[in-house]
Amino acid sequence: MECAAAILAAAPLAGRRTWLPLSPPPSPPFIQIQNRLYSMSSLPLKARGMRRCEASLASDYTKASEVADLDWENLGFGIVQTDYMYIAKCGQDGNFSEGEMVPFGPIALNPSSGVLNYGQGLFEGLKAYRTTDDSILLFRPEENALRMRTGAERMCMPAPSVEQFVDAVKQTVLANKRWVPPTGKGSLYIRPLLMGSGAVLGLAPAPEYTFIIFVSPVGNYFKEGLAPINLIVEDKFHRATPGGTGSVKTIGNYASVLMAQKIAKEKGYSDVLYLDAVHKKYLEEVSSCNIFVVKGNAISTPAVKGTILPGITRKSIIDVALSKGFQVN
Repeated sequence: MECAAAILAAAPLAGRRTWLPLSPPPSPPFIQIQNRLYSMSSLPLKARGMRRCEASLASDYTKASEVADLDWENLGFGIVQTDYMYIAKCGQDGNFSEGEMVPFGPIALNPSSGVLNYGQGLFEGLKAYRTTDDSILLFRPEENALRMRTGAERMCMPAPSVEQFVDAVKQTVLANKRWVPPTGKGSLYIRPLLMGSGAVLGLAPAPEYTFIIFVSPVGNYFKEGLAPINLIVEDKFHRATPGGTGSVKTIGNYASVLMAQKIAKEKGYSDVLYLDAVHKKYLEEVSSCNIFVVKGNAISTPAVKGTILPGITRKSIIDVALSKGFQVN
């Protein structure tokens, strides 16, 4: 997952949730969801033969708009079963179906599917927020769509177009509108998942792919909330190596950090800060987020050179910091 980037030392930006028009891209950072879904004509569409998923009315799914009955005051970061999930399929022609909303629940997979045998899968993570006027906002979903397309190319997978990705996210959020937490009580976490669902025995790209989006209301990822977290610097385990897949959000990147994370939490730390795999002395990133170091008016963050995930939160913090006159290295 991608959470708010960790910041070391006292930072003027720390603890502040800044929602500013960020540039680039020229499109608004938020997309407001009303009762209808509107086409995103300003998005950089790269269909490349992919079939468009038309936006649809949400009224089929959200006739009851009341907020779900949950303990919103004590909402943690865990899976809560919501109402619907989005599913689209892609065959060997590289074209995705228009997708459909189905009840949330288990999915059927061939034991020989590419994702189960060879880890051919990607995921994204973004959130929807409820405002005081009961609007629902998304934060830069087109950035997640573009990152999924980049990751899919690295993993030899087809990917939904930016337009289909954003439409599918909006449909899924509207279908589960009652699970968006009240203002200030949390957010609706959105998990797009792209996987090789087709059967394959030899090492090769899967013949079929499935694009799924499910959601869950969540609170803060770290139990400390907005308070500082304690990180342990890891010098034995490595999250990624040059030439690997550290720069894309593939599923295999995350299971490998579980051991180091388990050891860290047993010692009382919140998470692990990894060093580079070559020199074993340069900061790279945390298990679940990018890292920034703040000293005076200078903010430093590791460069994206193939081993670090280009976080959307990371990019946004850099944009905001530069607009506020900080020096970003």
